[in-house]
Amino acid sequence: METQRFDYELPAERIAQRPAAKRDASRLLVVNRASGSIEHRRFKDLPDYCQPGDRFFRNTARVLPARLFGQRPTGGQVECLLLKPSDPEVAVERERWWCLLKPGRKLPPGSVFGINGAFQATVLEKNPQGEYLVAFQASNGQSVKELAQRFGKMPLPPYIQRERQDLNDETDKDRYQTVYAQEDRAVAAAAPTAGLHFTDELSDELVQAGSRFYDLILHVGMGTFKPLGEGSVEAHEIHREIYEIPQETQEALRNAPSEGMRRICVGTTSVRSIEDYLGKADEIATGNFVSEAGIFIYPPAEFKGVDALITNFHLPKSTLLCLASAFLSPGRIDGIDWLKEIYAEAISKEYRFLSYGDAMLIL
Repeated sequence: METQRFDYELPAERIAQRPAAKRDASRLLVVNRASGSIEHRRFKDLPDYCQPGDRFFRNTARVLPARLFGQRPTGGQVECLLLKPSDPEVAVERERWWCLLKPGRKLPPGSVFGINGAFQATVLEKNPQGEYLVAFQASNGQSVKELAQRFGKMPLPPYIQRERQDLNDETDKDRYQTVYAQEDRAVAAAAPTAGLHFTDELSDELVQAGSRFYDLILHVGMGTFKPLGEGSVEAHEIHREIYEIPQETQEALRNAPSEGMRRICVGTTSVRSIEDYLGKADEIATGNFVSEAGIFIYPPAEFKGVDALITNFHLPKSTLLCLASAFLSPGRIDGIDWLKEIYAEAISKEYRFLSYGDAMLIL
């Protein structure tokens, strides 16, 4: 299947540069797969489409303020985006992280940069994917994550085009984070954006109406923004991400739901974790099930553990668009054209797209 099939025209003005004034005030496009109908609502109306016994599965990873700005000895500015530690078990004073660096051409192996009185970083190597292995040494023995919490900025996606001073907006530290993100699990380099629309009040309303929430963690990486190349979809090298599914969540996934009890995924990261898990595990693990998702979901995929999906509007020729089109029509390929029709209507009605944009509910 050619990747060109997943392309569409996205006007620049439809890419949300800032979040909605209130999380659940964002718009919600509701698609009923059985009837083919579309409705235009607000996210706060989500309870209207839910029923007692619905099980929501959500990614509770916290986004690390992973964008660090430092200087080279010559005074030149360096932007360092933390991706993942090369060895999570290593001692703090020997921490090495894979990073993206700007300007990379001026930072060959052996280069150093940092913040006076805070840390010094040394570039060790560069891999074929354009990622740099960097050794960090903090002045006061802090870990890299502690440095990021102190000096880092939120790693907003590259399509959010603001002036640098606006990219440092403190509002992003709150709004590019779900309200249910776990304080001690800052393991994501990008937000699980479908969850950004939830408020505590909305979640409470759903629980009071008989729904339940189940948590999991997927360490969202920057590979989520890597577009499909030219050629076939099957030839695309999908990114890999670590995930963790607690025993209680595993049980909720595997116990056959009663009639009318649906498994609703909040975001593609939850879908990716669940479908990878159900394809690997033969039984419920005691405690956390931890693995690395290398699953690539595209039409005509089938789904083992998802009955409904909440998701944002995705980039052209992205793996997330592949997943959403597969879910629209499991086991078939006509979901691709249907999703393009839905997106065309959303564009005509001025929905806001991508991470800070509006949402879809696919029933």
